[in-house]
Amino acid sequence: MYQVVLVRHGESEYNRQNLFTGWTDVNLTEKGVHEAREAGKILKSEGYTFDLAFASVLKRSIQTLHYMLDEMDLFWIPEEKSWKLNERHYGALQGLSKIDTAAKYGEQQLHIWRRSLSVRPPMLNEDDPRNPRNDVRYKDIPAENIPLGESLQDTVHRVGQYWHHRLVPLIRRNDRVLISAHGNTLRALIKYMEDINEEELTELNIPTGIPLVYELDEDVNPIRRFYLGDPDHVEAKAREVANQGKMNE
Repeated sequence: MYQVVLVRHGESEYNRQNLFTGWTDVNLTEKGVHEAREAGKILKSEGYTFDLAFASVLKRSIQTLHYMLDEMDLFWIPEEKSWKLNERHYGALQGLSKIDTAAKYGEQQLHIWRRSLSVRPPMLNEDDPRNPRNDVRYKDIPAENIPLGESLQDTVHRVGQYWHHRLVPLIRRNDRVLISAHGNTLRALIKYMEDINEEELTELNIPTGIPLVYELDEDVNPIRRFYLGDPDHVEAKAREVANQGKMNE
């Protein structure tokens, strides 16, 4: 049996303000730092250790990974950062308030933009200063491969390629892998691994800073998944994610 552990980064500045983040590079809040450290502590207390660690190229993912590794005394293990583990690109919605967007377009449209598998958000214009093609960290990537907005299906495809070509071979050789990533990245990865339907996907709320363990069979298919920690705490954190953007929150 193989294992892989997924962790959604701790609360970021945009999470706290309830803004669409996407590829915007923002820091963790103090709460986010605490969540990341707690994730590392519980992994250590439950006896988990790792050979390799992965993050996106966005600092909230990297910071979360480093705080966890610090708590586990695993700063020395190799780590890899890839844009293919970046959050879903939210296009022109990035930086906008989810509450204001819901007020302007309606909660139903907001929910579709956030959770539909195939619907893309309004796309960035080429000359928009938020265009990631102007960001030096993506300079070696062909411009046509850098999105100006993504549907969740686009993210599933991007993450699925990375899972199949990079991560699965490592897992098959029994490397113990820790992935620090983002809500939609992890949702996409779960969709890819489990082939859950769109309705299940839209209701999948991944809490910040709580390790999600996958046990995999010899074909790297999921046997089961479970969160580490108190179930009531996990459920409460998942509800926080579900309630983002609701007008009455």
